[in-house]
Amino acid sequence: MIRTAIILAAGEGSRLRPAAPFKPLCPVAGLPLIDHALSGLAAAGLTRAIVVLGYGGDTIERHLAARSQPLCVETVHSDHREPNGVSALAAAPLLRGEEALLAMCDHLVDPALYRRLAAIGAQGGLTLGIDRRLGHDWVDPLDVTAVATQGDRIVAIGKGLEPHDAYDTGVFAIGPALFAALGSLGHPSLTDGVRLLAGEDRAFVADCSDLAWIDVDDAPALAKAEQWRALAA
Repeated sequence: MIRTAIILAAGEGSRLRPAAPFKPLCPVAGLPLIDHALSGLAAAGLTRAIVVLGYGGDTIERHLAARSQPLCVETVHSDHREPNGVSALAAAPLLRGEEALLAMCDHLVDPALYRRLAAIGAQGGLTLGIDRRLGHDWVDPLDVTAVATQGDRIVAIGKGLEPHDAYDTGVFAIGPALFAALGSLGHPSLTDGVRLLAGEDRAFVADCSDLAWIDVDDAPALAKAEQWRALAA
């Protein structure tokens, strides 16, 4: 089972600026998003997290250092103006060729979703947690990354993709193959890397439609996240 996670937390998060100056510190049910991610990963059995920081990185790093964390936390820095694939590459040297879970700091995720991907692993390429509940109220159809699948493989991925049969939950099991794909591109996004591996028949999916997650990217999503946590309390 994978024990190390990479959390991407480098973005500017301008759509959440009214709620917090830095997205990872945006509170949901009284707890910053980055703390939700770390506690969820620990609850899923992971023991180490590499947090990739960018915009507001020094402030977020101080926040992490000031708190007692439920797992070992390391930080690296990336340029927030670069795509998220560049952020993922910043964490690669700390993995020493090992597989890792890749998660987004602005996604609230049922720990069971993390656990499922950590148990399945990258399968020689990558495995993406997907949700087949199309039209789910918590998903922004204009912002979500859509996925087209065939069996247990990804055949296409992207925002505004048609046709599609699933949503990208933002949780991956990854290994050296993804870093090699990203490293072969200039200024890559994660989607670029997934597309390369899909073309090599090495991009797999794990159905997580039975598990809750939400991308907290703007004020409406933040309100839905607050509702979810209130119901779960």
